[in-house]
Amino acid sequence: MLTTRRALTAMVFVIAMTVCSYAQSAGAGSAQRGPSSPARPFVVRTAQSLADLERRLQPDNKVEDLIGGEGMQTRVAVQHEKNRSGAAAELHDASDDVYYVLEGSATLTLGGKLESPREVEPGEWRSPRIVGGQTFEIKKGDLVVVPRGTPHQRSTAGQDFTMILIKVFAEPLPPAAKQRGASAGKEQKQ
Repeated sequence: MLTTRRALTAMVFVIAMTVCSYAQSAGAGSAQRGPSSPARPFVVRTAQSLADLERRLQPDNKVEDLIGGEGMQTRVAVQHEKNRSGAAAELHDASDDVYYVLEGSATLTLGGKLESPREVEPGEWRSPRIVGGQTFEIKKGDLVVVPRGTPHQRSTAGQDFTMILIKVFAEPLPPAAKQRGASAGKEQKQ
């Protein structure tokens, strides 16, 4: 027990010294540093502008980005689906998804394993279905966080469904030339 306590004390001391030396080295150059500048413009969408956007998307299954593109680590989109069943299950190696349901409902399966997965682009996996996942009914006002590496599949059979999709990528998106033909992480084909 005494050996364990000494080892823990030594580990805490080493971590504290590392943090202090990093803070001192960062502080040395910080005297000439100023506040950072925004990485991109801010976005404010009123409830009315989102309602108008939702109406434009409803005739078909569509997605419209509010934030996204080259060099971005975050993508925010409004996505509309109507009567969509049989969509492929998917898994993203390098992005987390956050859904906020604006209207309607959907059946969402999370977790488990992809059955016969195929990589459709680097880090983007698709499968006909999920084996061993949990199924949830999501509806207006629900918030869902799908961490990277989590199989997920959504069905809107017989439903009109609209959500805000927020994707957080592990790395900034590559230049558009490298994305040509790729979905760039879009959930549209889910």
